[in-house]
Amino acid sequence: MDTRIITIDGPAGAGKTTVSRMLSKKLGCVYVDTGALYRGVAYEIQKQGIDWEKDEILEIFLKHLDLNFVMEKDLLILISSGRDITNFIRTPEISMLASASSAKVQVRAALLDIQRNIAKIKDAIFEGRDMGTMVFPDAAHKFFLFADLSVRAKRRYDEMPDETKDIKQVQEDMKIRDVNDSQRKTAPLMPAEDAIKIDSTFLTIEQVVEKMLKCINKA
Repeated sequence: MDTRIITIDGPAGAGKTTVSRMLSKKLGCVYVDTGALYRGVAYEIQKQGIDWEKDEILEIFLKHLDLNFVMEKDLLILISSGRDITNFIRTPEISMLASASSAKVQVRAALLDIQRNIAKIKDAIFEGRDMGTMVFPDAAHKFFLFADLSVRAKRRYDEMPDETKDIKQVQEDMKIRDVNDSQRKTAPLMPAEDAIKIDSTFLTIEQVVEKMLKCINKA
C-alpha cells in the first residue's frame, strides 16, 4: 500500500469524528467517515421500505445501490444515486438501523470496495468500527478511541439539535448500540491487536490529537 492509511476505531460518542477531522488537517490528508456509508445504506433501506433482514431482498437492494463519496472543498460528501444525502443520515433512527443492518455480511462486503478504492489514491484517516481489524489490517497506524458511556452519551446529547431530546434515552440507545456493535458475528467492534488504545474520558480533543501525532511521528 503506497498511501499512508491511519485508522481510528471505537464506540459511538468517543470523539472519533472530531479527532479524525482535526488530525487530518494537521497531517494534510483526507478524512473518511466510514460510518456515513453504513448510515447511507440505512437511510436508503428506510426510504425504500426494504425488508433488509431477508437476504434475497437485501442482496437485490445492494446490487442497485449507488452510494459513494465525492470531494468538495476538502470534505467528503455522501452521494446516493446522484443526490447529496449527507444531512439526512444523522437521526437516532438511522443510527440504530445502521448499527443493526451493518451486521449483515452482504452490507459490509458491498461497502468494502468503496473504502479500499479511496485508500488506493489518497493518504487518509478512516474512522469507523472495524477499520483496523477488517478493512485495513495493514494500516500504518491504528488507534482505538473509547470513553465512559455516560461521557459519550453527554457528548452525543449536546450535539443533538432537537429540543425534545432526552439524555437518558440517548444513553440507553448508545448502550444498546454498543452491545449490538461488539457482539455481532461479522466484524465486531474491538481494538486491533496492534492498535494504540486511548481513553478520551478526561481528555480534550486537542490532547487526544496530540497523543496520536506523537505516536505517528515516532514511527
